[in-house]
Amino acid sequence: MRELNILFDKNAEWVANRVAKDPEYFIRTSRDQIPLYLWIGCSDSRVPANEIIGLEPGELFVHRNVANLFPHTDFNCLSVLEFAVALLKIKHVIVCGHYGCGGVKAAMEDHQLGLVDNWLRNIRDVYTHSKEELEAITNQNARFDRLVELNVYQQVMNICHTTIVQSAWSIRQPLSIHGWVYNLETGKLKDLNCCFSGVEQIENIYRIKVP
Repeated sequence: MRELNILFDKNAEWVANRVAKDPEYFIRTSRDQIPLYLWIGCSDSRVPANEIIGLEPGELFVHRNVANLFPHTDFNCLSVLEFAVALLKIKHVIVCGHYGCGGVKAAMEDHQLGLVDNWLRNIRDVYTHSKEELEAITNQNARFDRLVELNVYQQVMNICHTTIVQSAWSIRQPLSIHGWVYNLETGKLKDLNCCFSGVEQIENIYRIKVP
């Protein structure tokens, strides 16, 4: 426990700084959360969601996992999405990957890591689907970066294909799904220009008739 005392010291310092600037800060933020955004990002410690986009606690609903995946069978992901869309009424879902992602890199390699290999199978599916494009890229780093982008795009589509999102669209609830990538070396975000705001933007096979 003594090893963690430094974290309590940092917490106390953070609280003091916040209260010095705004004495009502914690009272105000404790009342409720009214975020407009759901961030689905990587667990990587170098990608702090709120800080990257300059939002305060209560302004961003966050879900993070290895390689920012949204498998259509994962009840954790689905529960977060449903809570954000149906209860919090967020207006934007942001899937944010990052260049240099260890999960994506591991999916491109053949050595065994353990349980996480089953999780990374989702990225290998993305690779297989875009194999021709990816293997036409001779530079390994450039291929790695492109797989990061394609992985984000696939997770955006996975979200759009859920009954949760399509139910919201069916009642004309404002909701857009976005794909971004964060550059660790510059601190800047890249918009992948994949934004979906209605069922008419997805392929017919994935459209679900909502009562």
